[in-house]
Amino acid sequence: LPGDVVFDLAAQAQNKVLRLGSGLSQDADRVVAIKAGRLNHAKSKLWVEGSQKRYIPSAEDSVIGIVIDRRAEEFLVDLNAPVLGLLPILSFEGATRKNIPNLKARAVVYGRVVKAHRDISPALSCLDASGKGSGYGPLKEGYLFECSTGLARSLLGTPTYPVLEALGKSLAFEIAVGVNGRVWVKSDAPATTVLVSNAIINSECLSAAQQHILVQKLLQAAK
Repeated sequence: LPGDVVFDLAAQAQNKVLRLGSGLSQDADRVVAIKAGRLNHAKSKLWVEGSQKRYIPSAEDSVIGIVIDRRAEEFLVDLNAPVLGLLPILSFEGATRKNIPNLKARAVVYGRVVKAHRDISPALSCLDASGKGSGYGPLKEGYLFECSTGLARSLLGTPTYPVLEALGKSLAFEIAVGVNGRVWVKSDAPATTVLVSNAIINSECLSAAQQHILVQKLLQAAK
């Protein structure tokens, strides 16, 4: 819960690196929760996973943004956050001064949060840490919808989220998930895109077994 102390920095080993994700803040020698949710950790990163509509940017998050405008050196991107993200025009694989992506207003991009601070606009990139595209970049065509940030993180989790596992056994589709509560789906048939989107949206409060049953019912209704 907000205000709970989740980690004592004074007690940790001096050579240990700890990265704080969303829902956590440093207060002197303590790491304190600033939102309600479940505490998670992966390697050296800690974060609180809750279900909310508004996204709070955090470094290394994969996000789906909507281009709002272009400046001389960067794109302004809506991240479903309190402030707009800044995406440099050269932060794309193969981009040069003579080969800049032609992203117009309402274009959808899949990117990575490079820097985030509560007092400044988050910096984005469509490159991974090694400078490769790795799936980041413009998302063309397809269907974009919003969900809670809790569901988005579940879709990105390991092992594969049950509804995605069930859908993948019967349907062919592409999907990109941003932890900012946006999901992009693309397939060869509009009916498949609609079915996948409906299954994901309705899966949030279901158990794994219920998610598999949901997919089977949707598949049967689509026949």
